[in-house]
Amino acid sequence: MGEGVRMTADDYRAIADEFAAAIAAGRLRPGDRLPPLRRFAQRRRIADSTAARVYRELGRRGLTVGEVGRGTFVRTAPPATEPALAEPGGHRIDLEFNFPVLPGQSALLARSLGTLLQQGDAVGAALGPAGAAGTPAAREVAAAHLARAGWAPDARRLLFAGSGRQALAAAFATLVPPGERLGVEALTFPVVKGIATRLGITLVPLAVDEHGVTPDAVRAAAPLRAVYLQPALHNPLGTTLPAARRAELAATVRALDVSVVEDAVYAFLRPDLAPLAALAPERTVLVDSLSKRLAPGLTLGFLVPPDDAAAPDFAAALRSGAWTAGGFALQAAVRWLGDGTAATVEADKRADAAARQRIATNRLAGQRLRADPRAYHCWWELPEPWRADTFVAAAARHGIAVTPSGAFAVGPGHVPNAVRLALASPPLDVLADALDVLAGLARRSPEDAAAE
Repeated sequence: MGEGVRMTADDYRAIADEFAAAIAAGRLRPGDRLPPLRRFAQRRRIADSTAARVYRELGRRGLTVGEVGRGTFVRTAPPATEPALAEPGGHRIDLEFNFPVLPGQSALLARSLGTLLQQGDAVGAALGPAGAAGTPAAREVAAAHLARAGWAPDARRLLFAGSGRQALAAAFATLVPPGERLGVEALTFPVVKGIATRLGITLVPLAVDEHGVTPDAVRAAAPLRAVYLQPALHNPLGTTLPAARRAELAATVRALDVSVVEDAVYAFLRPDLAPLAALAPERTVLVDSLSKRLAPGLTLGFLVPPDDAAAPDFAAALRSGAWTAGGFALQAAVRWLGDGTAATVEADKRADAAARQRIATNRLAGQRLRADPRAYHCWWELPEPWRADTFVAAAARHGIAVTPSGAFAVGPGHVPNAVRLALASPPLDVLADALDVLAGLARRSPEDAAAE
């Protein structure tokens, strides 16, 4: 980036555009350090305040990350550069998002779906509206499939959404009026933050320990209209609440008269665990979906209200938000759930997730990992002097995408130096190689990694 003419504060976006072009062209690479702010201002012959606006704009665009005492670093991988580790087609190794799709899964789902498409009456029903309540037959099939460890939802009040995210939105909209407080684990599913913003809900971070959210944190945060929890295979921490903690939480929300939204999207990987809804059924709204169980492209969300009286309110929220399920997705899901296809795929995924955790444990031996041994993700507390965003940038230089802890943090408090590794997407051999690269990075200093 060469010398420039004197600019006004209104021109800071043009300078940011120059940086974006340099990153896209590969002249600036992930992990490259930008000049200190004052030196940059002098070099470009602009005011310090304008330089600060340029750096803020780069951060806003997601192109850079800044660390107090270390500087500002390029974050985004240049699109034109072939990564050091890549799957066929030049794509980055995705350890950022979990899309568990197993070999042979698509053919299995297609065979089941083929019988649906051959039945004219069934296709006709699938092309019509579904409604929040679906059909009695659909509710019975879904309730039977969602049952685990002695618990089963009441099929009479089970509701359907277009996805698990839409079911969450409907649950929040029903339980928490705009401006009211929703307790969430201090590190939580990022989508929840976006839903809360759109609904005008105030999120209150709840402290967690090595087992998950603590009952003391729920009590300290009162008053709350509801709490959102992931008792099984928490995202991002990968932890599962032990039985004693579940029982204590159930007693706590009952004593405080607080509703619970239980996210069970990963719970199919732990069918041995009863949900929180089994311990506090009158307080708990359970949300689940097919996105992880089967496939993200044709999904369905489930919402189980706490009682018959509340069911119409949740159904109304699904309808008013346009969050009800599509007819074809509902019919396809009922076919997969009813003929055993879904159970087969889920069993295969449980074995696959356990295998991937074993690879992570082996390839990252000696690192501080936190995960349920049957989860599709793990939480990695980075060694000093690494910081999360700098590690993300260094990983990107090697063609590997991981997620920094800040993406999951609720509130302005301390964010741990950690990353989440989503293990589900790459083939097993690619996953093992990528984890080897990340382990090597962690053993070096950020300065040595940036100089490569």
